[in-house]
Amino acid sequence: MPPAENLRAGRREWLALVVLALPALLLALDSGVLLLALPAIGADLRTGPAQLLWAMDVYGFMIAGFLVTMGTLGDRIGRRRLLTAGAAAFGGASVLVAYADSATTLIAARALLGIAGAALMPTTLALIGTLFRDPRQRTAAVGVWMACFMAGMVIGPLVGGVLLRFAWWGSVFLLGVPVMALLLITAPLLLPADRERTPDSARLDPLSVLLSLAAVLAAVQGLKGLATGAGTALSSALVLLGLLLGRMFVRRQRGLARPLLDLGLFADRTIRSVLLIMLLGGAAMGGIGLLTAQYLQLALGLDPLSAGLWMLPYALAMLIGSALTPPLARRIPPGRLIAGGLALAAAGYGLLLTQAASGGLPVVITGLVVVYLGLAPSAVLGTDLILAAAPADRTGSASALSESGSELGFALGTAVLGSVGTAVYRVRMPEGARTDETFAGAVSRSEELPAGPGQALFDQAREAFTDGLTTVAWVCALLAAGLAALALRGIRGAAPAD
Repeated sequence: MPPAENLRAGRREWLALVVLALPALLLALDSGVLLLALPAIGADLRTGPAQLLWAMDVYGFMIAGFLVTMGTLGDRIGRRRLLTAGAAAFGGASVLVAYADSATTLIAARALLGIAGAALMPTTLALIGTLFRDPRQRTAAVGVWMACFMAGMVIGPLVGGVLLRFAWWGSVFLLGVPVMALLLITAPLLLPADRERTPDSARLDPLSVLLSLAAVLAAVQGLKGLATGAGTALSSALVLLGLLLGRMFVRRQRGLARPLLDLGLFADRTIRSVLLIMLLGGAAMGGIGLLTAQYLQLALGLDPLSAGLWMLPYALAMLIGSALTPPLARRIPPGRLIAGGLALAAAGYGLLLTQAASGGLPVVITGLVVVYLGLAPSAVLGTDLILAAAPADRTGSASALSESGSELGFALGTAVLGSVGTAVYRVRMPEGARTDETFAGAVSRSEELPAGPGQALFDQAREAFTDGLTTVAWVCALLAAGLAALALRGIRGAAPAD
């Protein structure tokens, strides 16, 4: 084993970390600005509620569906090579999204953006695992990476709000172009060169790639349909199809000499527990994030810039929590630290659900601050624990698993929990007032009516939407409490970083 001092990273590695943080910053920023841009996109492209949801969901679904493929591909063809290819593709897809002139074009461009994003996320984390072998430095590096991801969430609403006030909605997606250009310029200068690969190292099993993607898309679409109550038989069939395809994928991996997904990683109890925490914790964050963005703009009548400013406190809370986690992890075992954070998040969801109906905006934002602060330890330490447990030549696959959990969870949250909120809204709306399946449609309709009937429709719609928001907050609170118990049991044996 090499001496401890040889494991420590130097100036070049820390400069390389700056390059690796750029994609994280951009991907978070892209998600944040889309939440604010949805009303403007719907009005400009005349999209229906289902198309808007697909425009948002397809990005996360493509990332989740291709993360395992891209993580393995990076291990085989070279991580720097895949990172630069993904950056170029992401910049090009950003332009396509910005200038989309129809809902179909927008959804297709967002799908391409997701595939490119899938090439970026596991590659950056795998390179961090390669560059930072010292446990304490690796934890700090992952914390910096996560802090930059959170910085994107902080910057996104503010920058997006400014652009949406003074420019057309497509301008928010052009932010990705200069960031990716900077990455393409600096990556060859700071990142380690790819190792020579064996003749068969770049081969991927096409059937495995197809099965992994089809399993994710079928299962998520089926769950989304079940949540809304639309086409129950078909939705149930899609869920079963997704499970069947997932089983076929697992069986195929066991029979391959070079599997797309290293199933041996699941033998570790800590990795299994962390992945479940990241999946369900990401789902809670995605669902509540989608509904609160609409709550600020539609229920409380804030313009995009004002809504973005109100979103800053809880994004900053996640940023601060990510920065505080590494030093806390030196004194508190990861299982206890993650469990404590999740318990704090459960309390924040509880505060949110008790105050949303009254319209007490400062208290609602305080609840979200508590939620995001509590989720930070699981986001930072979960990734670090998975990277630490993986063999050096499989860090791409391990980081892909980590990102698959959080990205698929976030996509599930926006699709399934967002659909739950919509379902509650439809049930709560009186039959005669149900002019549209969405809160946005009811708000638009209320503005066309005379003052009295318009205000009455708006009040009914706001109350129904708030009921949906509080229902989702209840689900998130229960999820966070259950995951806190899982962290205490499943990560009990893991030691804190030295």
